[in-house]
Amino acid sequence: MKITRSGRAASVALVAALALTACGSDNNSGSSSSSSAGSDSSSSSSAAGSSSSAAGAAEECGTANLTAEGSTAQGNAIDQVISDYKDQCSSATVTYNGTGSGAGIKQFIAKQVNFAGSDSALKTEAKDGKVEQTEADKACGSPAWNIPMVTGPIAVSYNLPGVDKLVLTPAVIADIFNGKITKWNDTAIAAINKDAKLPATDIKPFFRSDESGTTENFTKYLAASAADKWTEAPAKKWTGKGEGKAKTAGVASAVKSTEGGIGYVEWGAAKDNKLSYAQVDNGAGAVELTGESAGKAVAAAKVSGTGNDLKLKLDYATKSAGAYPIILVTYEIVCSKYSDAKVGASVKSFLNFFASDEEQKAIEEIGYAPLPAEIAGKVKTAIGAIS
Repeated sequence: MKITRSGRAASVALVAALALTACGSDNNSGSSSSSSAGSDSSSSSSAAGSSSSAAGAAEECGTANLTAEGSTAQGNAIDQVISDYKDQCSSATVTYNGTGSGAGIKQFIAKQVNFAGSDSALKTEAKDGKVEQTEADKACGSPAWNIPMVTGPIAVSYNLPGVDKLVLTPAVIADIFNGKITKWNDTAIAAINKDAKLPATDIKPFFRSDESGTTENFTKYLAASAADKWTEAPAKKWTGKGEGKAKTAGVASAVKSTEGGIGYVEWGAAKDNKLSYAQVDNGAGAVELTGESAGKAVAAAKVSGTGNDLKLKLDYATKSAGAYPIILVTYEIVCSKYSDAKVGASVKSFLNFFASDEEQKAIEEIGYAPLPAEIAGKVKTAIGAIS
């Protein structure tokens, strides 16, 4: 039996309210409870409702109280999905703490959460003497899988009164964030914005001070599309110039309050904070950030994992017409087989709901691109194999 919705009550006002509430997830002080990734974190649950089908609904909805942690990029999306899921499964509880991708993976490996949200797949190379994938496999007692769930475009947001349209190229973005372009009326910016009245305002770049999958994906974009300008290896920890701010909320707030400010934030956060964001020209013309343009970029991704481990290889240097190239895909890091079947069934139930066509369409309204069909089918198959 598949969870179905008796009717969506969400209106534009509700979506806006959810988005605003989710925006505060970066400042969440902690999960309400913690549990082992491979053990039962639940209290006993009753049936989801009192109708004759209540017992079946409760079983399908899951009965474990799930905790998860990680990516702030997916914060708005997962908050809305949790709310929608609760409407269908009143007895189910899913708690998500947006602490950043690096922290989420560490908590998953430490068996403190049932799944993690990460803007990059588990690493297979050693760092500080440990390999993330190997450590996650050990924590699960089974292979840990990377399941792409949220397509989150990264907006290059700026605060420049009077400049409503701004086009940036990979080379210019790289030189702004490595400190080589320091004025908004620099000739390199003016050359690609001939109709804009660019002021002589100082450019003030802001970056994520915490380890972040958003940072890693942004620097992957710079390294792939402007290799002669950005020579540092992509990483969760920022290596460029500027001023660091904690989490998505910190960067968005800093840009919003600083004339001349610029930063990289998730599209949803840029929309929530009413920030302007640049069009990006990778070589095939300026592309505006939309759900469709971001979807075109992720549709070209190749699956580099094996079986149900759906690690993706994104083409950040794509020159496909109409494709917005600065994107990230947030993975849900899960155990393929949980030691407690109740936890496994509950994770499976929630992620099935998250991956549904309806929920993927719903999160587009708050700044995410739905998974393209080429990827969505593989995701549903992988979720179906969780036990």
